[in-house]
Amino acid sequence: MGVVIAALLPVFLLIVLGAVLKRTLMRLETQWHGLERLTYYVLFPMLLIQTLVKADLSRVPVAGVGGALILAALAVSLICLALWPLFRRMNVDGPAFTSIFQGATRWQTYVALSVSRNLYGAAGLALASVAMVAIIPLVNVFSVAVLAHYASTEKQSARSIVMTVVKNPLIWACAIGLFINVIHLPLPKIWHEVADALGSSSLAIGLLVTGAGLHLEGLLRPSLAAATGVLFKLVLMPLLAIALGLWFGLSGTHLVIVAVCSAVPTSSSAYVMARQMGGDAPLLAQIITLQMILAAITHADRDRPVFLSRAVLSILRADAQRPYKPVNVALAKVWKCRSNPTSAAEAESFLASGNLSTSTAKTVI
Repeated sequence: MGVVIAALLPVFLLIVLGAVLKRTLMRLETQWHGLERLTYYVLFPMLLIQTLVKADLSRVPVAGVGGALILAALAVSLICLALWPLFRRMNVDGPAFTSIFQGATRWQTYVALSVSRNLYGAAGLALASVAMVAIIPLVNVFSVAVLAHYASTEKQSARSIVMTVVKNPLIWACAIGLFINVIHLPLPKIWHEVADALGSSSLAIGLLVTGAGLHLEGLLRPSLAAATGVLFKLVLMPLLAIALGLWFGLSGTHLVIVAVCSAVPTSSSAYVMARQMGGDAPLLAQIITLQMILAAITHADRDRPVFLSRAVLSILRADAQRPYKPVNVALAKVWKCRSNPTSAAEAESFLASGNLSTSTAKTVI
């Protein structure tokens, strides 16, 4: 089973379980409302704090990886906002627009970290941590501001929107986690044990809540709004991030991690935020589920991080005609498919054509 399938399958199954529980054992809305508030105000903030506290930012190109992802998220956010008049003419209301926005810009931390770690070990995890530090605070601020402005039935002032952002628990969690990381504040072992337990539970409960809000009848015939959220997240965001990564001079492992982190499905915390702030939560649940399914289907045949990382590999293939560079080694590791011996032979031939000895190529593969 491929790396991405292994990372996505538990996420998808938890969403399905949430949908089943909503229709069998837990049919009352009040039961799920309590779980949403617990997740939004306690569990997800603790996950963000602990993940940012543990992020290793000392050995990775922060400016390149972080810059590419920040600018890509900013570009997609601006594109969504620029298209709001068009969406409105197509009968997409404010709450639905906020779901498109969140679906296009948010990312699933669990999947990104899992795929990055499985591909490149500690180095991949460090790179993904940089991506997380770059994206999480930015998209949370944008999402809260967009929800406060477009999901509200009454027009809110700039001061009201700013206060909504300032009071958001996820924003505070990002700020606290980054502060502790930057000043290297030592935390006791008991803190890490409790924080890890709460953070881990947030992933499962958040996905169950997402499944509970899912309207299954919309999956077979997704609306224009849902299709837009999926297209922007799985295609537009990665293309922009990869292009910006190349512009920043990234290659090999660094560029593939940028592709991974920009193309993973939307976080389940987006659904909880939509529920709490008046967004179109059922639409967002549909977007998240469709993204999970499409990401899994796209990767069913290869052991590669995300489907658009194939575009990265095509770009890097041009380096094979130049003298050997370290990028060839990183490419071989991504290219390798354990379930398909032919791919290993193809990678070996490719590396040899790049002035890298066959013996070294075999070692890398």
